[in-house]
Amino acid sequence: MVDRHLLSVGATRGAGPGIPASDVVRPTIVPRQRRQGAPRLVDVTELISVVGGAVVDSLAAPRTLLVARRTAPPQFAGMWEFPGGKVDPGEAPERALHRELLEELGVEVRLGPELSAESPTGWPLNGRAAMRVWFAELAAGTPQPLEDHDELRWVALADPAEVLGLPWIPADLPIVEALLAAVAGEPSPN
Repeated sequence: MVDRHLLSVGATRGAGPGIPASDVVRPTIVPRQRRQGAPRLVDVTELISVVGGAVVDSLAAPRTLLVARRTAPPQFAGMWEFPGGKVDPGEAPERALHRELLEELGVEVRLGPELSAESPTGWPLNGRAAMRVWFAELAAGTPQPLEDHDELRWVALADPAEVLGLPWIPADLPIVEALLAAVAGEPSPN
């Protein structure tokens, strides 16, 4: 069996019933040579699951939100986001969030409710990934920018201008707006 990801497409001419051979181009599949140690391409048709933490000072009465400034990739460096990351295969999303917050910030958290998104897969980040976001409060540790971030900041949820005035990663902005509406007890703008 030939791996369909290691193929190239060439073309040969051939006719069908009543069609001159000169007018038809049929694809032919030619196996590519694979170099020793070359990475194997994987079919990425499944949506990448990402989790984010809306870490607040109190789940019962949130007044401040912890935000993190990215260091990479270059197009997002200096922009703000919810800390979190990818869910590993076979890992529960909530477990992934605990793991990511420990790795990125050095903290343990108590999870609160999930911030509702229009889709059960979460908030779209791009055509290949979606993020689910949970409210969380610190249970142990002091947040530090250990991985992927160079600054952490607590912002006042009572001041939407302060929160929205930060340069957010574009995909996170609708999530921030929904979070502000949820905290204020308003219907989500999405």
